Amino acid sequence: MLERWTRRATSSQALALRARIVLACAGPEVPPIVSVARELGVAADTVRKWRRRFIAARLDGLVDEPRPGRPPTISVDQVEAVVVTTLEQIPKNATHWSRKSMAEHSGLSKSTVGRIWRKFQLKPHLVDTFKLSKDPQFIEKVRDVVGLYLAPPEHALVLCVDEKTQIQALDRSAPVLPMMPGMPERRTHDYVRGGVTTLFAALNTATGEVIGQIHRRHRAVEFKKFLIRIDKEVPAHLQVHLIVDNYGTHKTPAIRTWLAKHPRFHMHFTPTGSSWINQVERWFGFLADR
Repeated sequence: MLERWTRRATSSQALALRARIVLACAGPEVPPIVSVARELGVAADTVRKWRRRFIAARLDGLVDEPRPGRPPTISVDQVEAVVVTTLEQIPKNATHWSRKSMAEHSGLSKSTVGRIWRKFQLKPHLVDTFKLSKDPQFIEKVRDVVGLYLAPPEHALVLCVDEKTQIQALDRSAPVLPMMPGMPERRTHDYVRGGVTTLFAALNTATGEVIGQIHRRHRAVEFKKFLIRIDKEVPAHLQVHLIVDNYGTHKTPAIRTWLAKHPRFHMHFTPTGSSWINQVERWFGFLADR
């Protein structure tokens, strides 16, 4: 085992040296400690220490003993109190705890509170929102839409359709100063409004391609024009499945009449209050970020 420790790649340098010391001291005639120390390039006290520990505990004596380390200064009860207070109580005159307010409440330092929160992944300053759909056909509609995503019909095109409204055309009152080394791009704080527009978009779920059209308004009239645009761009031999939300312009008599005259178009409505299931919303998000 000692020879294996001296050759094994995963052995630490310290452990390999201790094994070599013991091997050098072995044999029918025990060499002087000074000779072993000179041969291995270590102090005589080092040879003496590890030879003595090997004689007393064999292989276990060559392994470092566990070090106790610095005793914890924060008790488990104090940590528990910070976590429970963060989760179950609200500070006075505030909506959430800060490191400063929790430190004053618990008697700990702000850095200690921060370490406890990081350890338990607590972020009192962050708040997420959610919305529950009250659509009685929620499950059926989700299955319908997700089914189109995962297993689209043959000889058909699945398009996610929606309108991005209130897109403002803004222009700065002075030219933008370009970015320079050590200085960011700079713009004036005031701007000139150039009006608003609406982007109608249909996202092809199979390819990511988008059919788009710009209109000043987003009434049923404009939506019908967009349907005509889709009808012209999609090959005539394909069925068209449109995933849309429950906006009123998608269900007017004029739209229903147009759909009746174009039987290859099939409307699939997302559940009420669940437009997030429409993939074109994610594309709108990328567009706004860029």
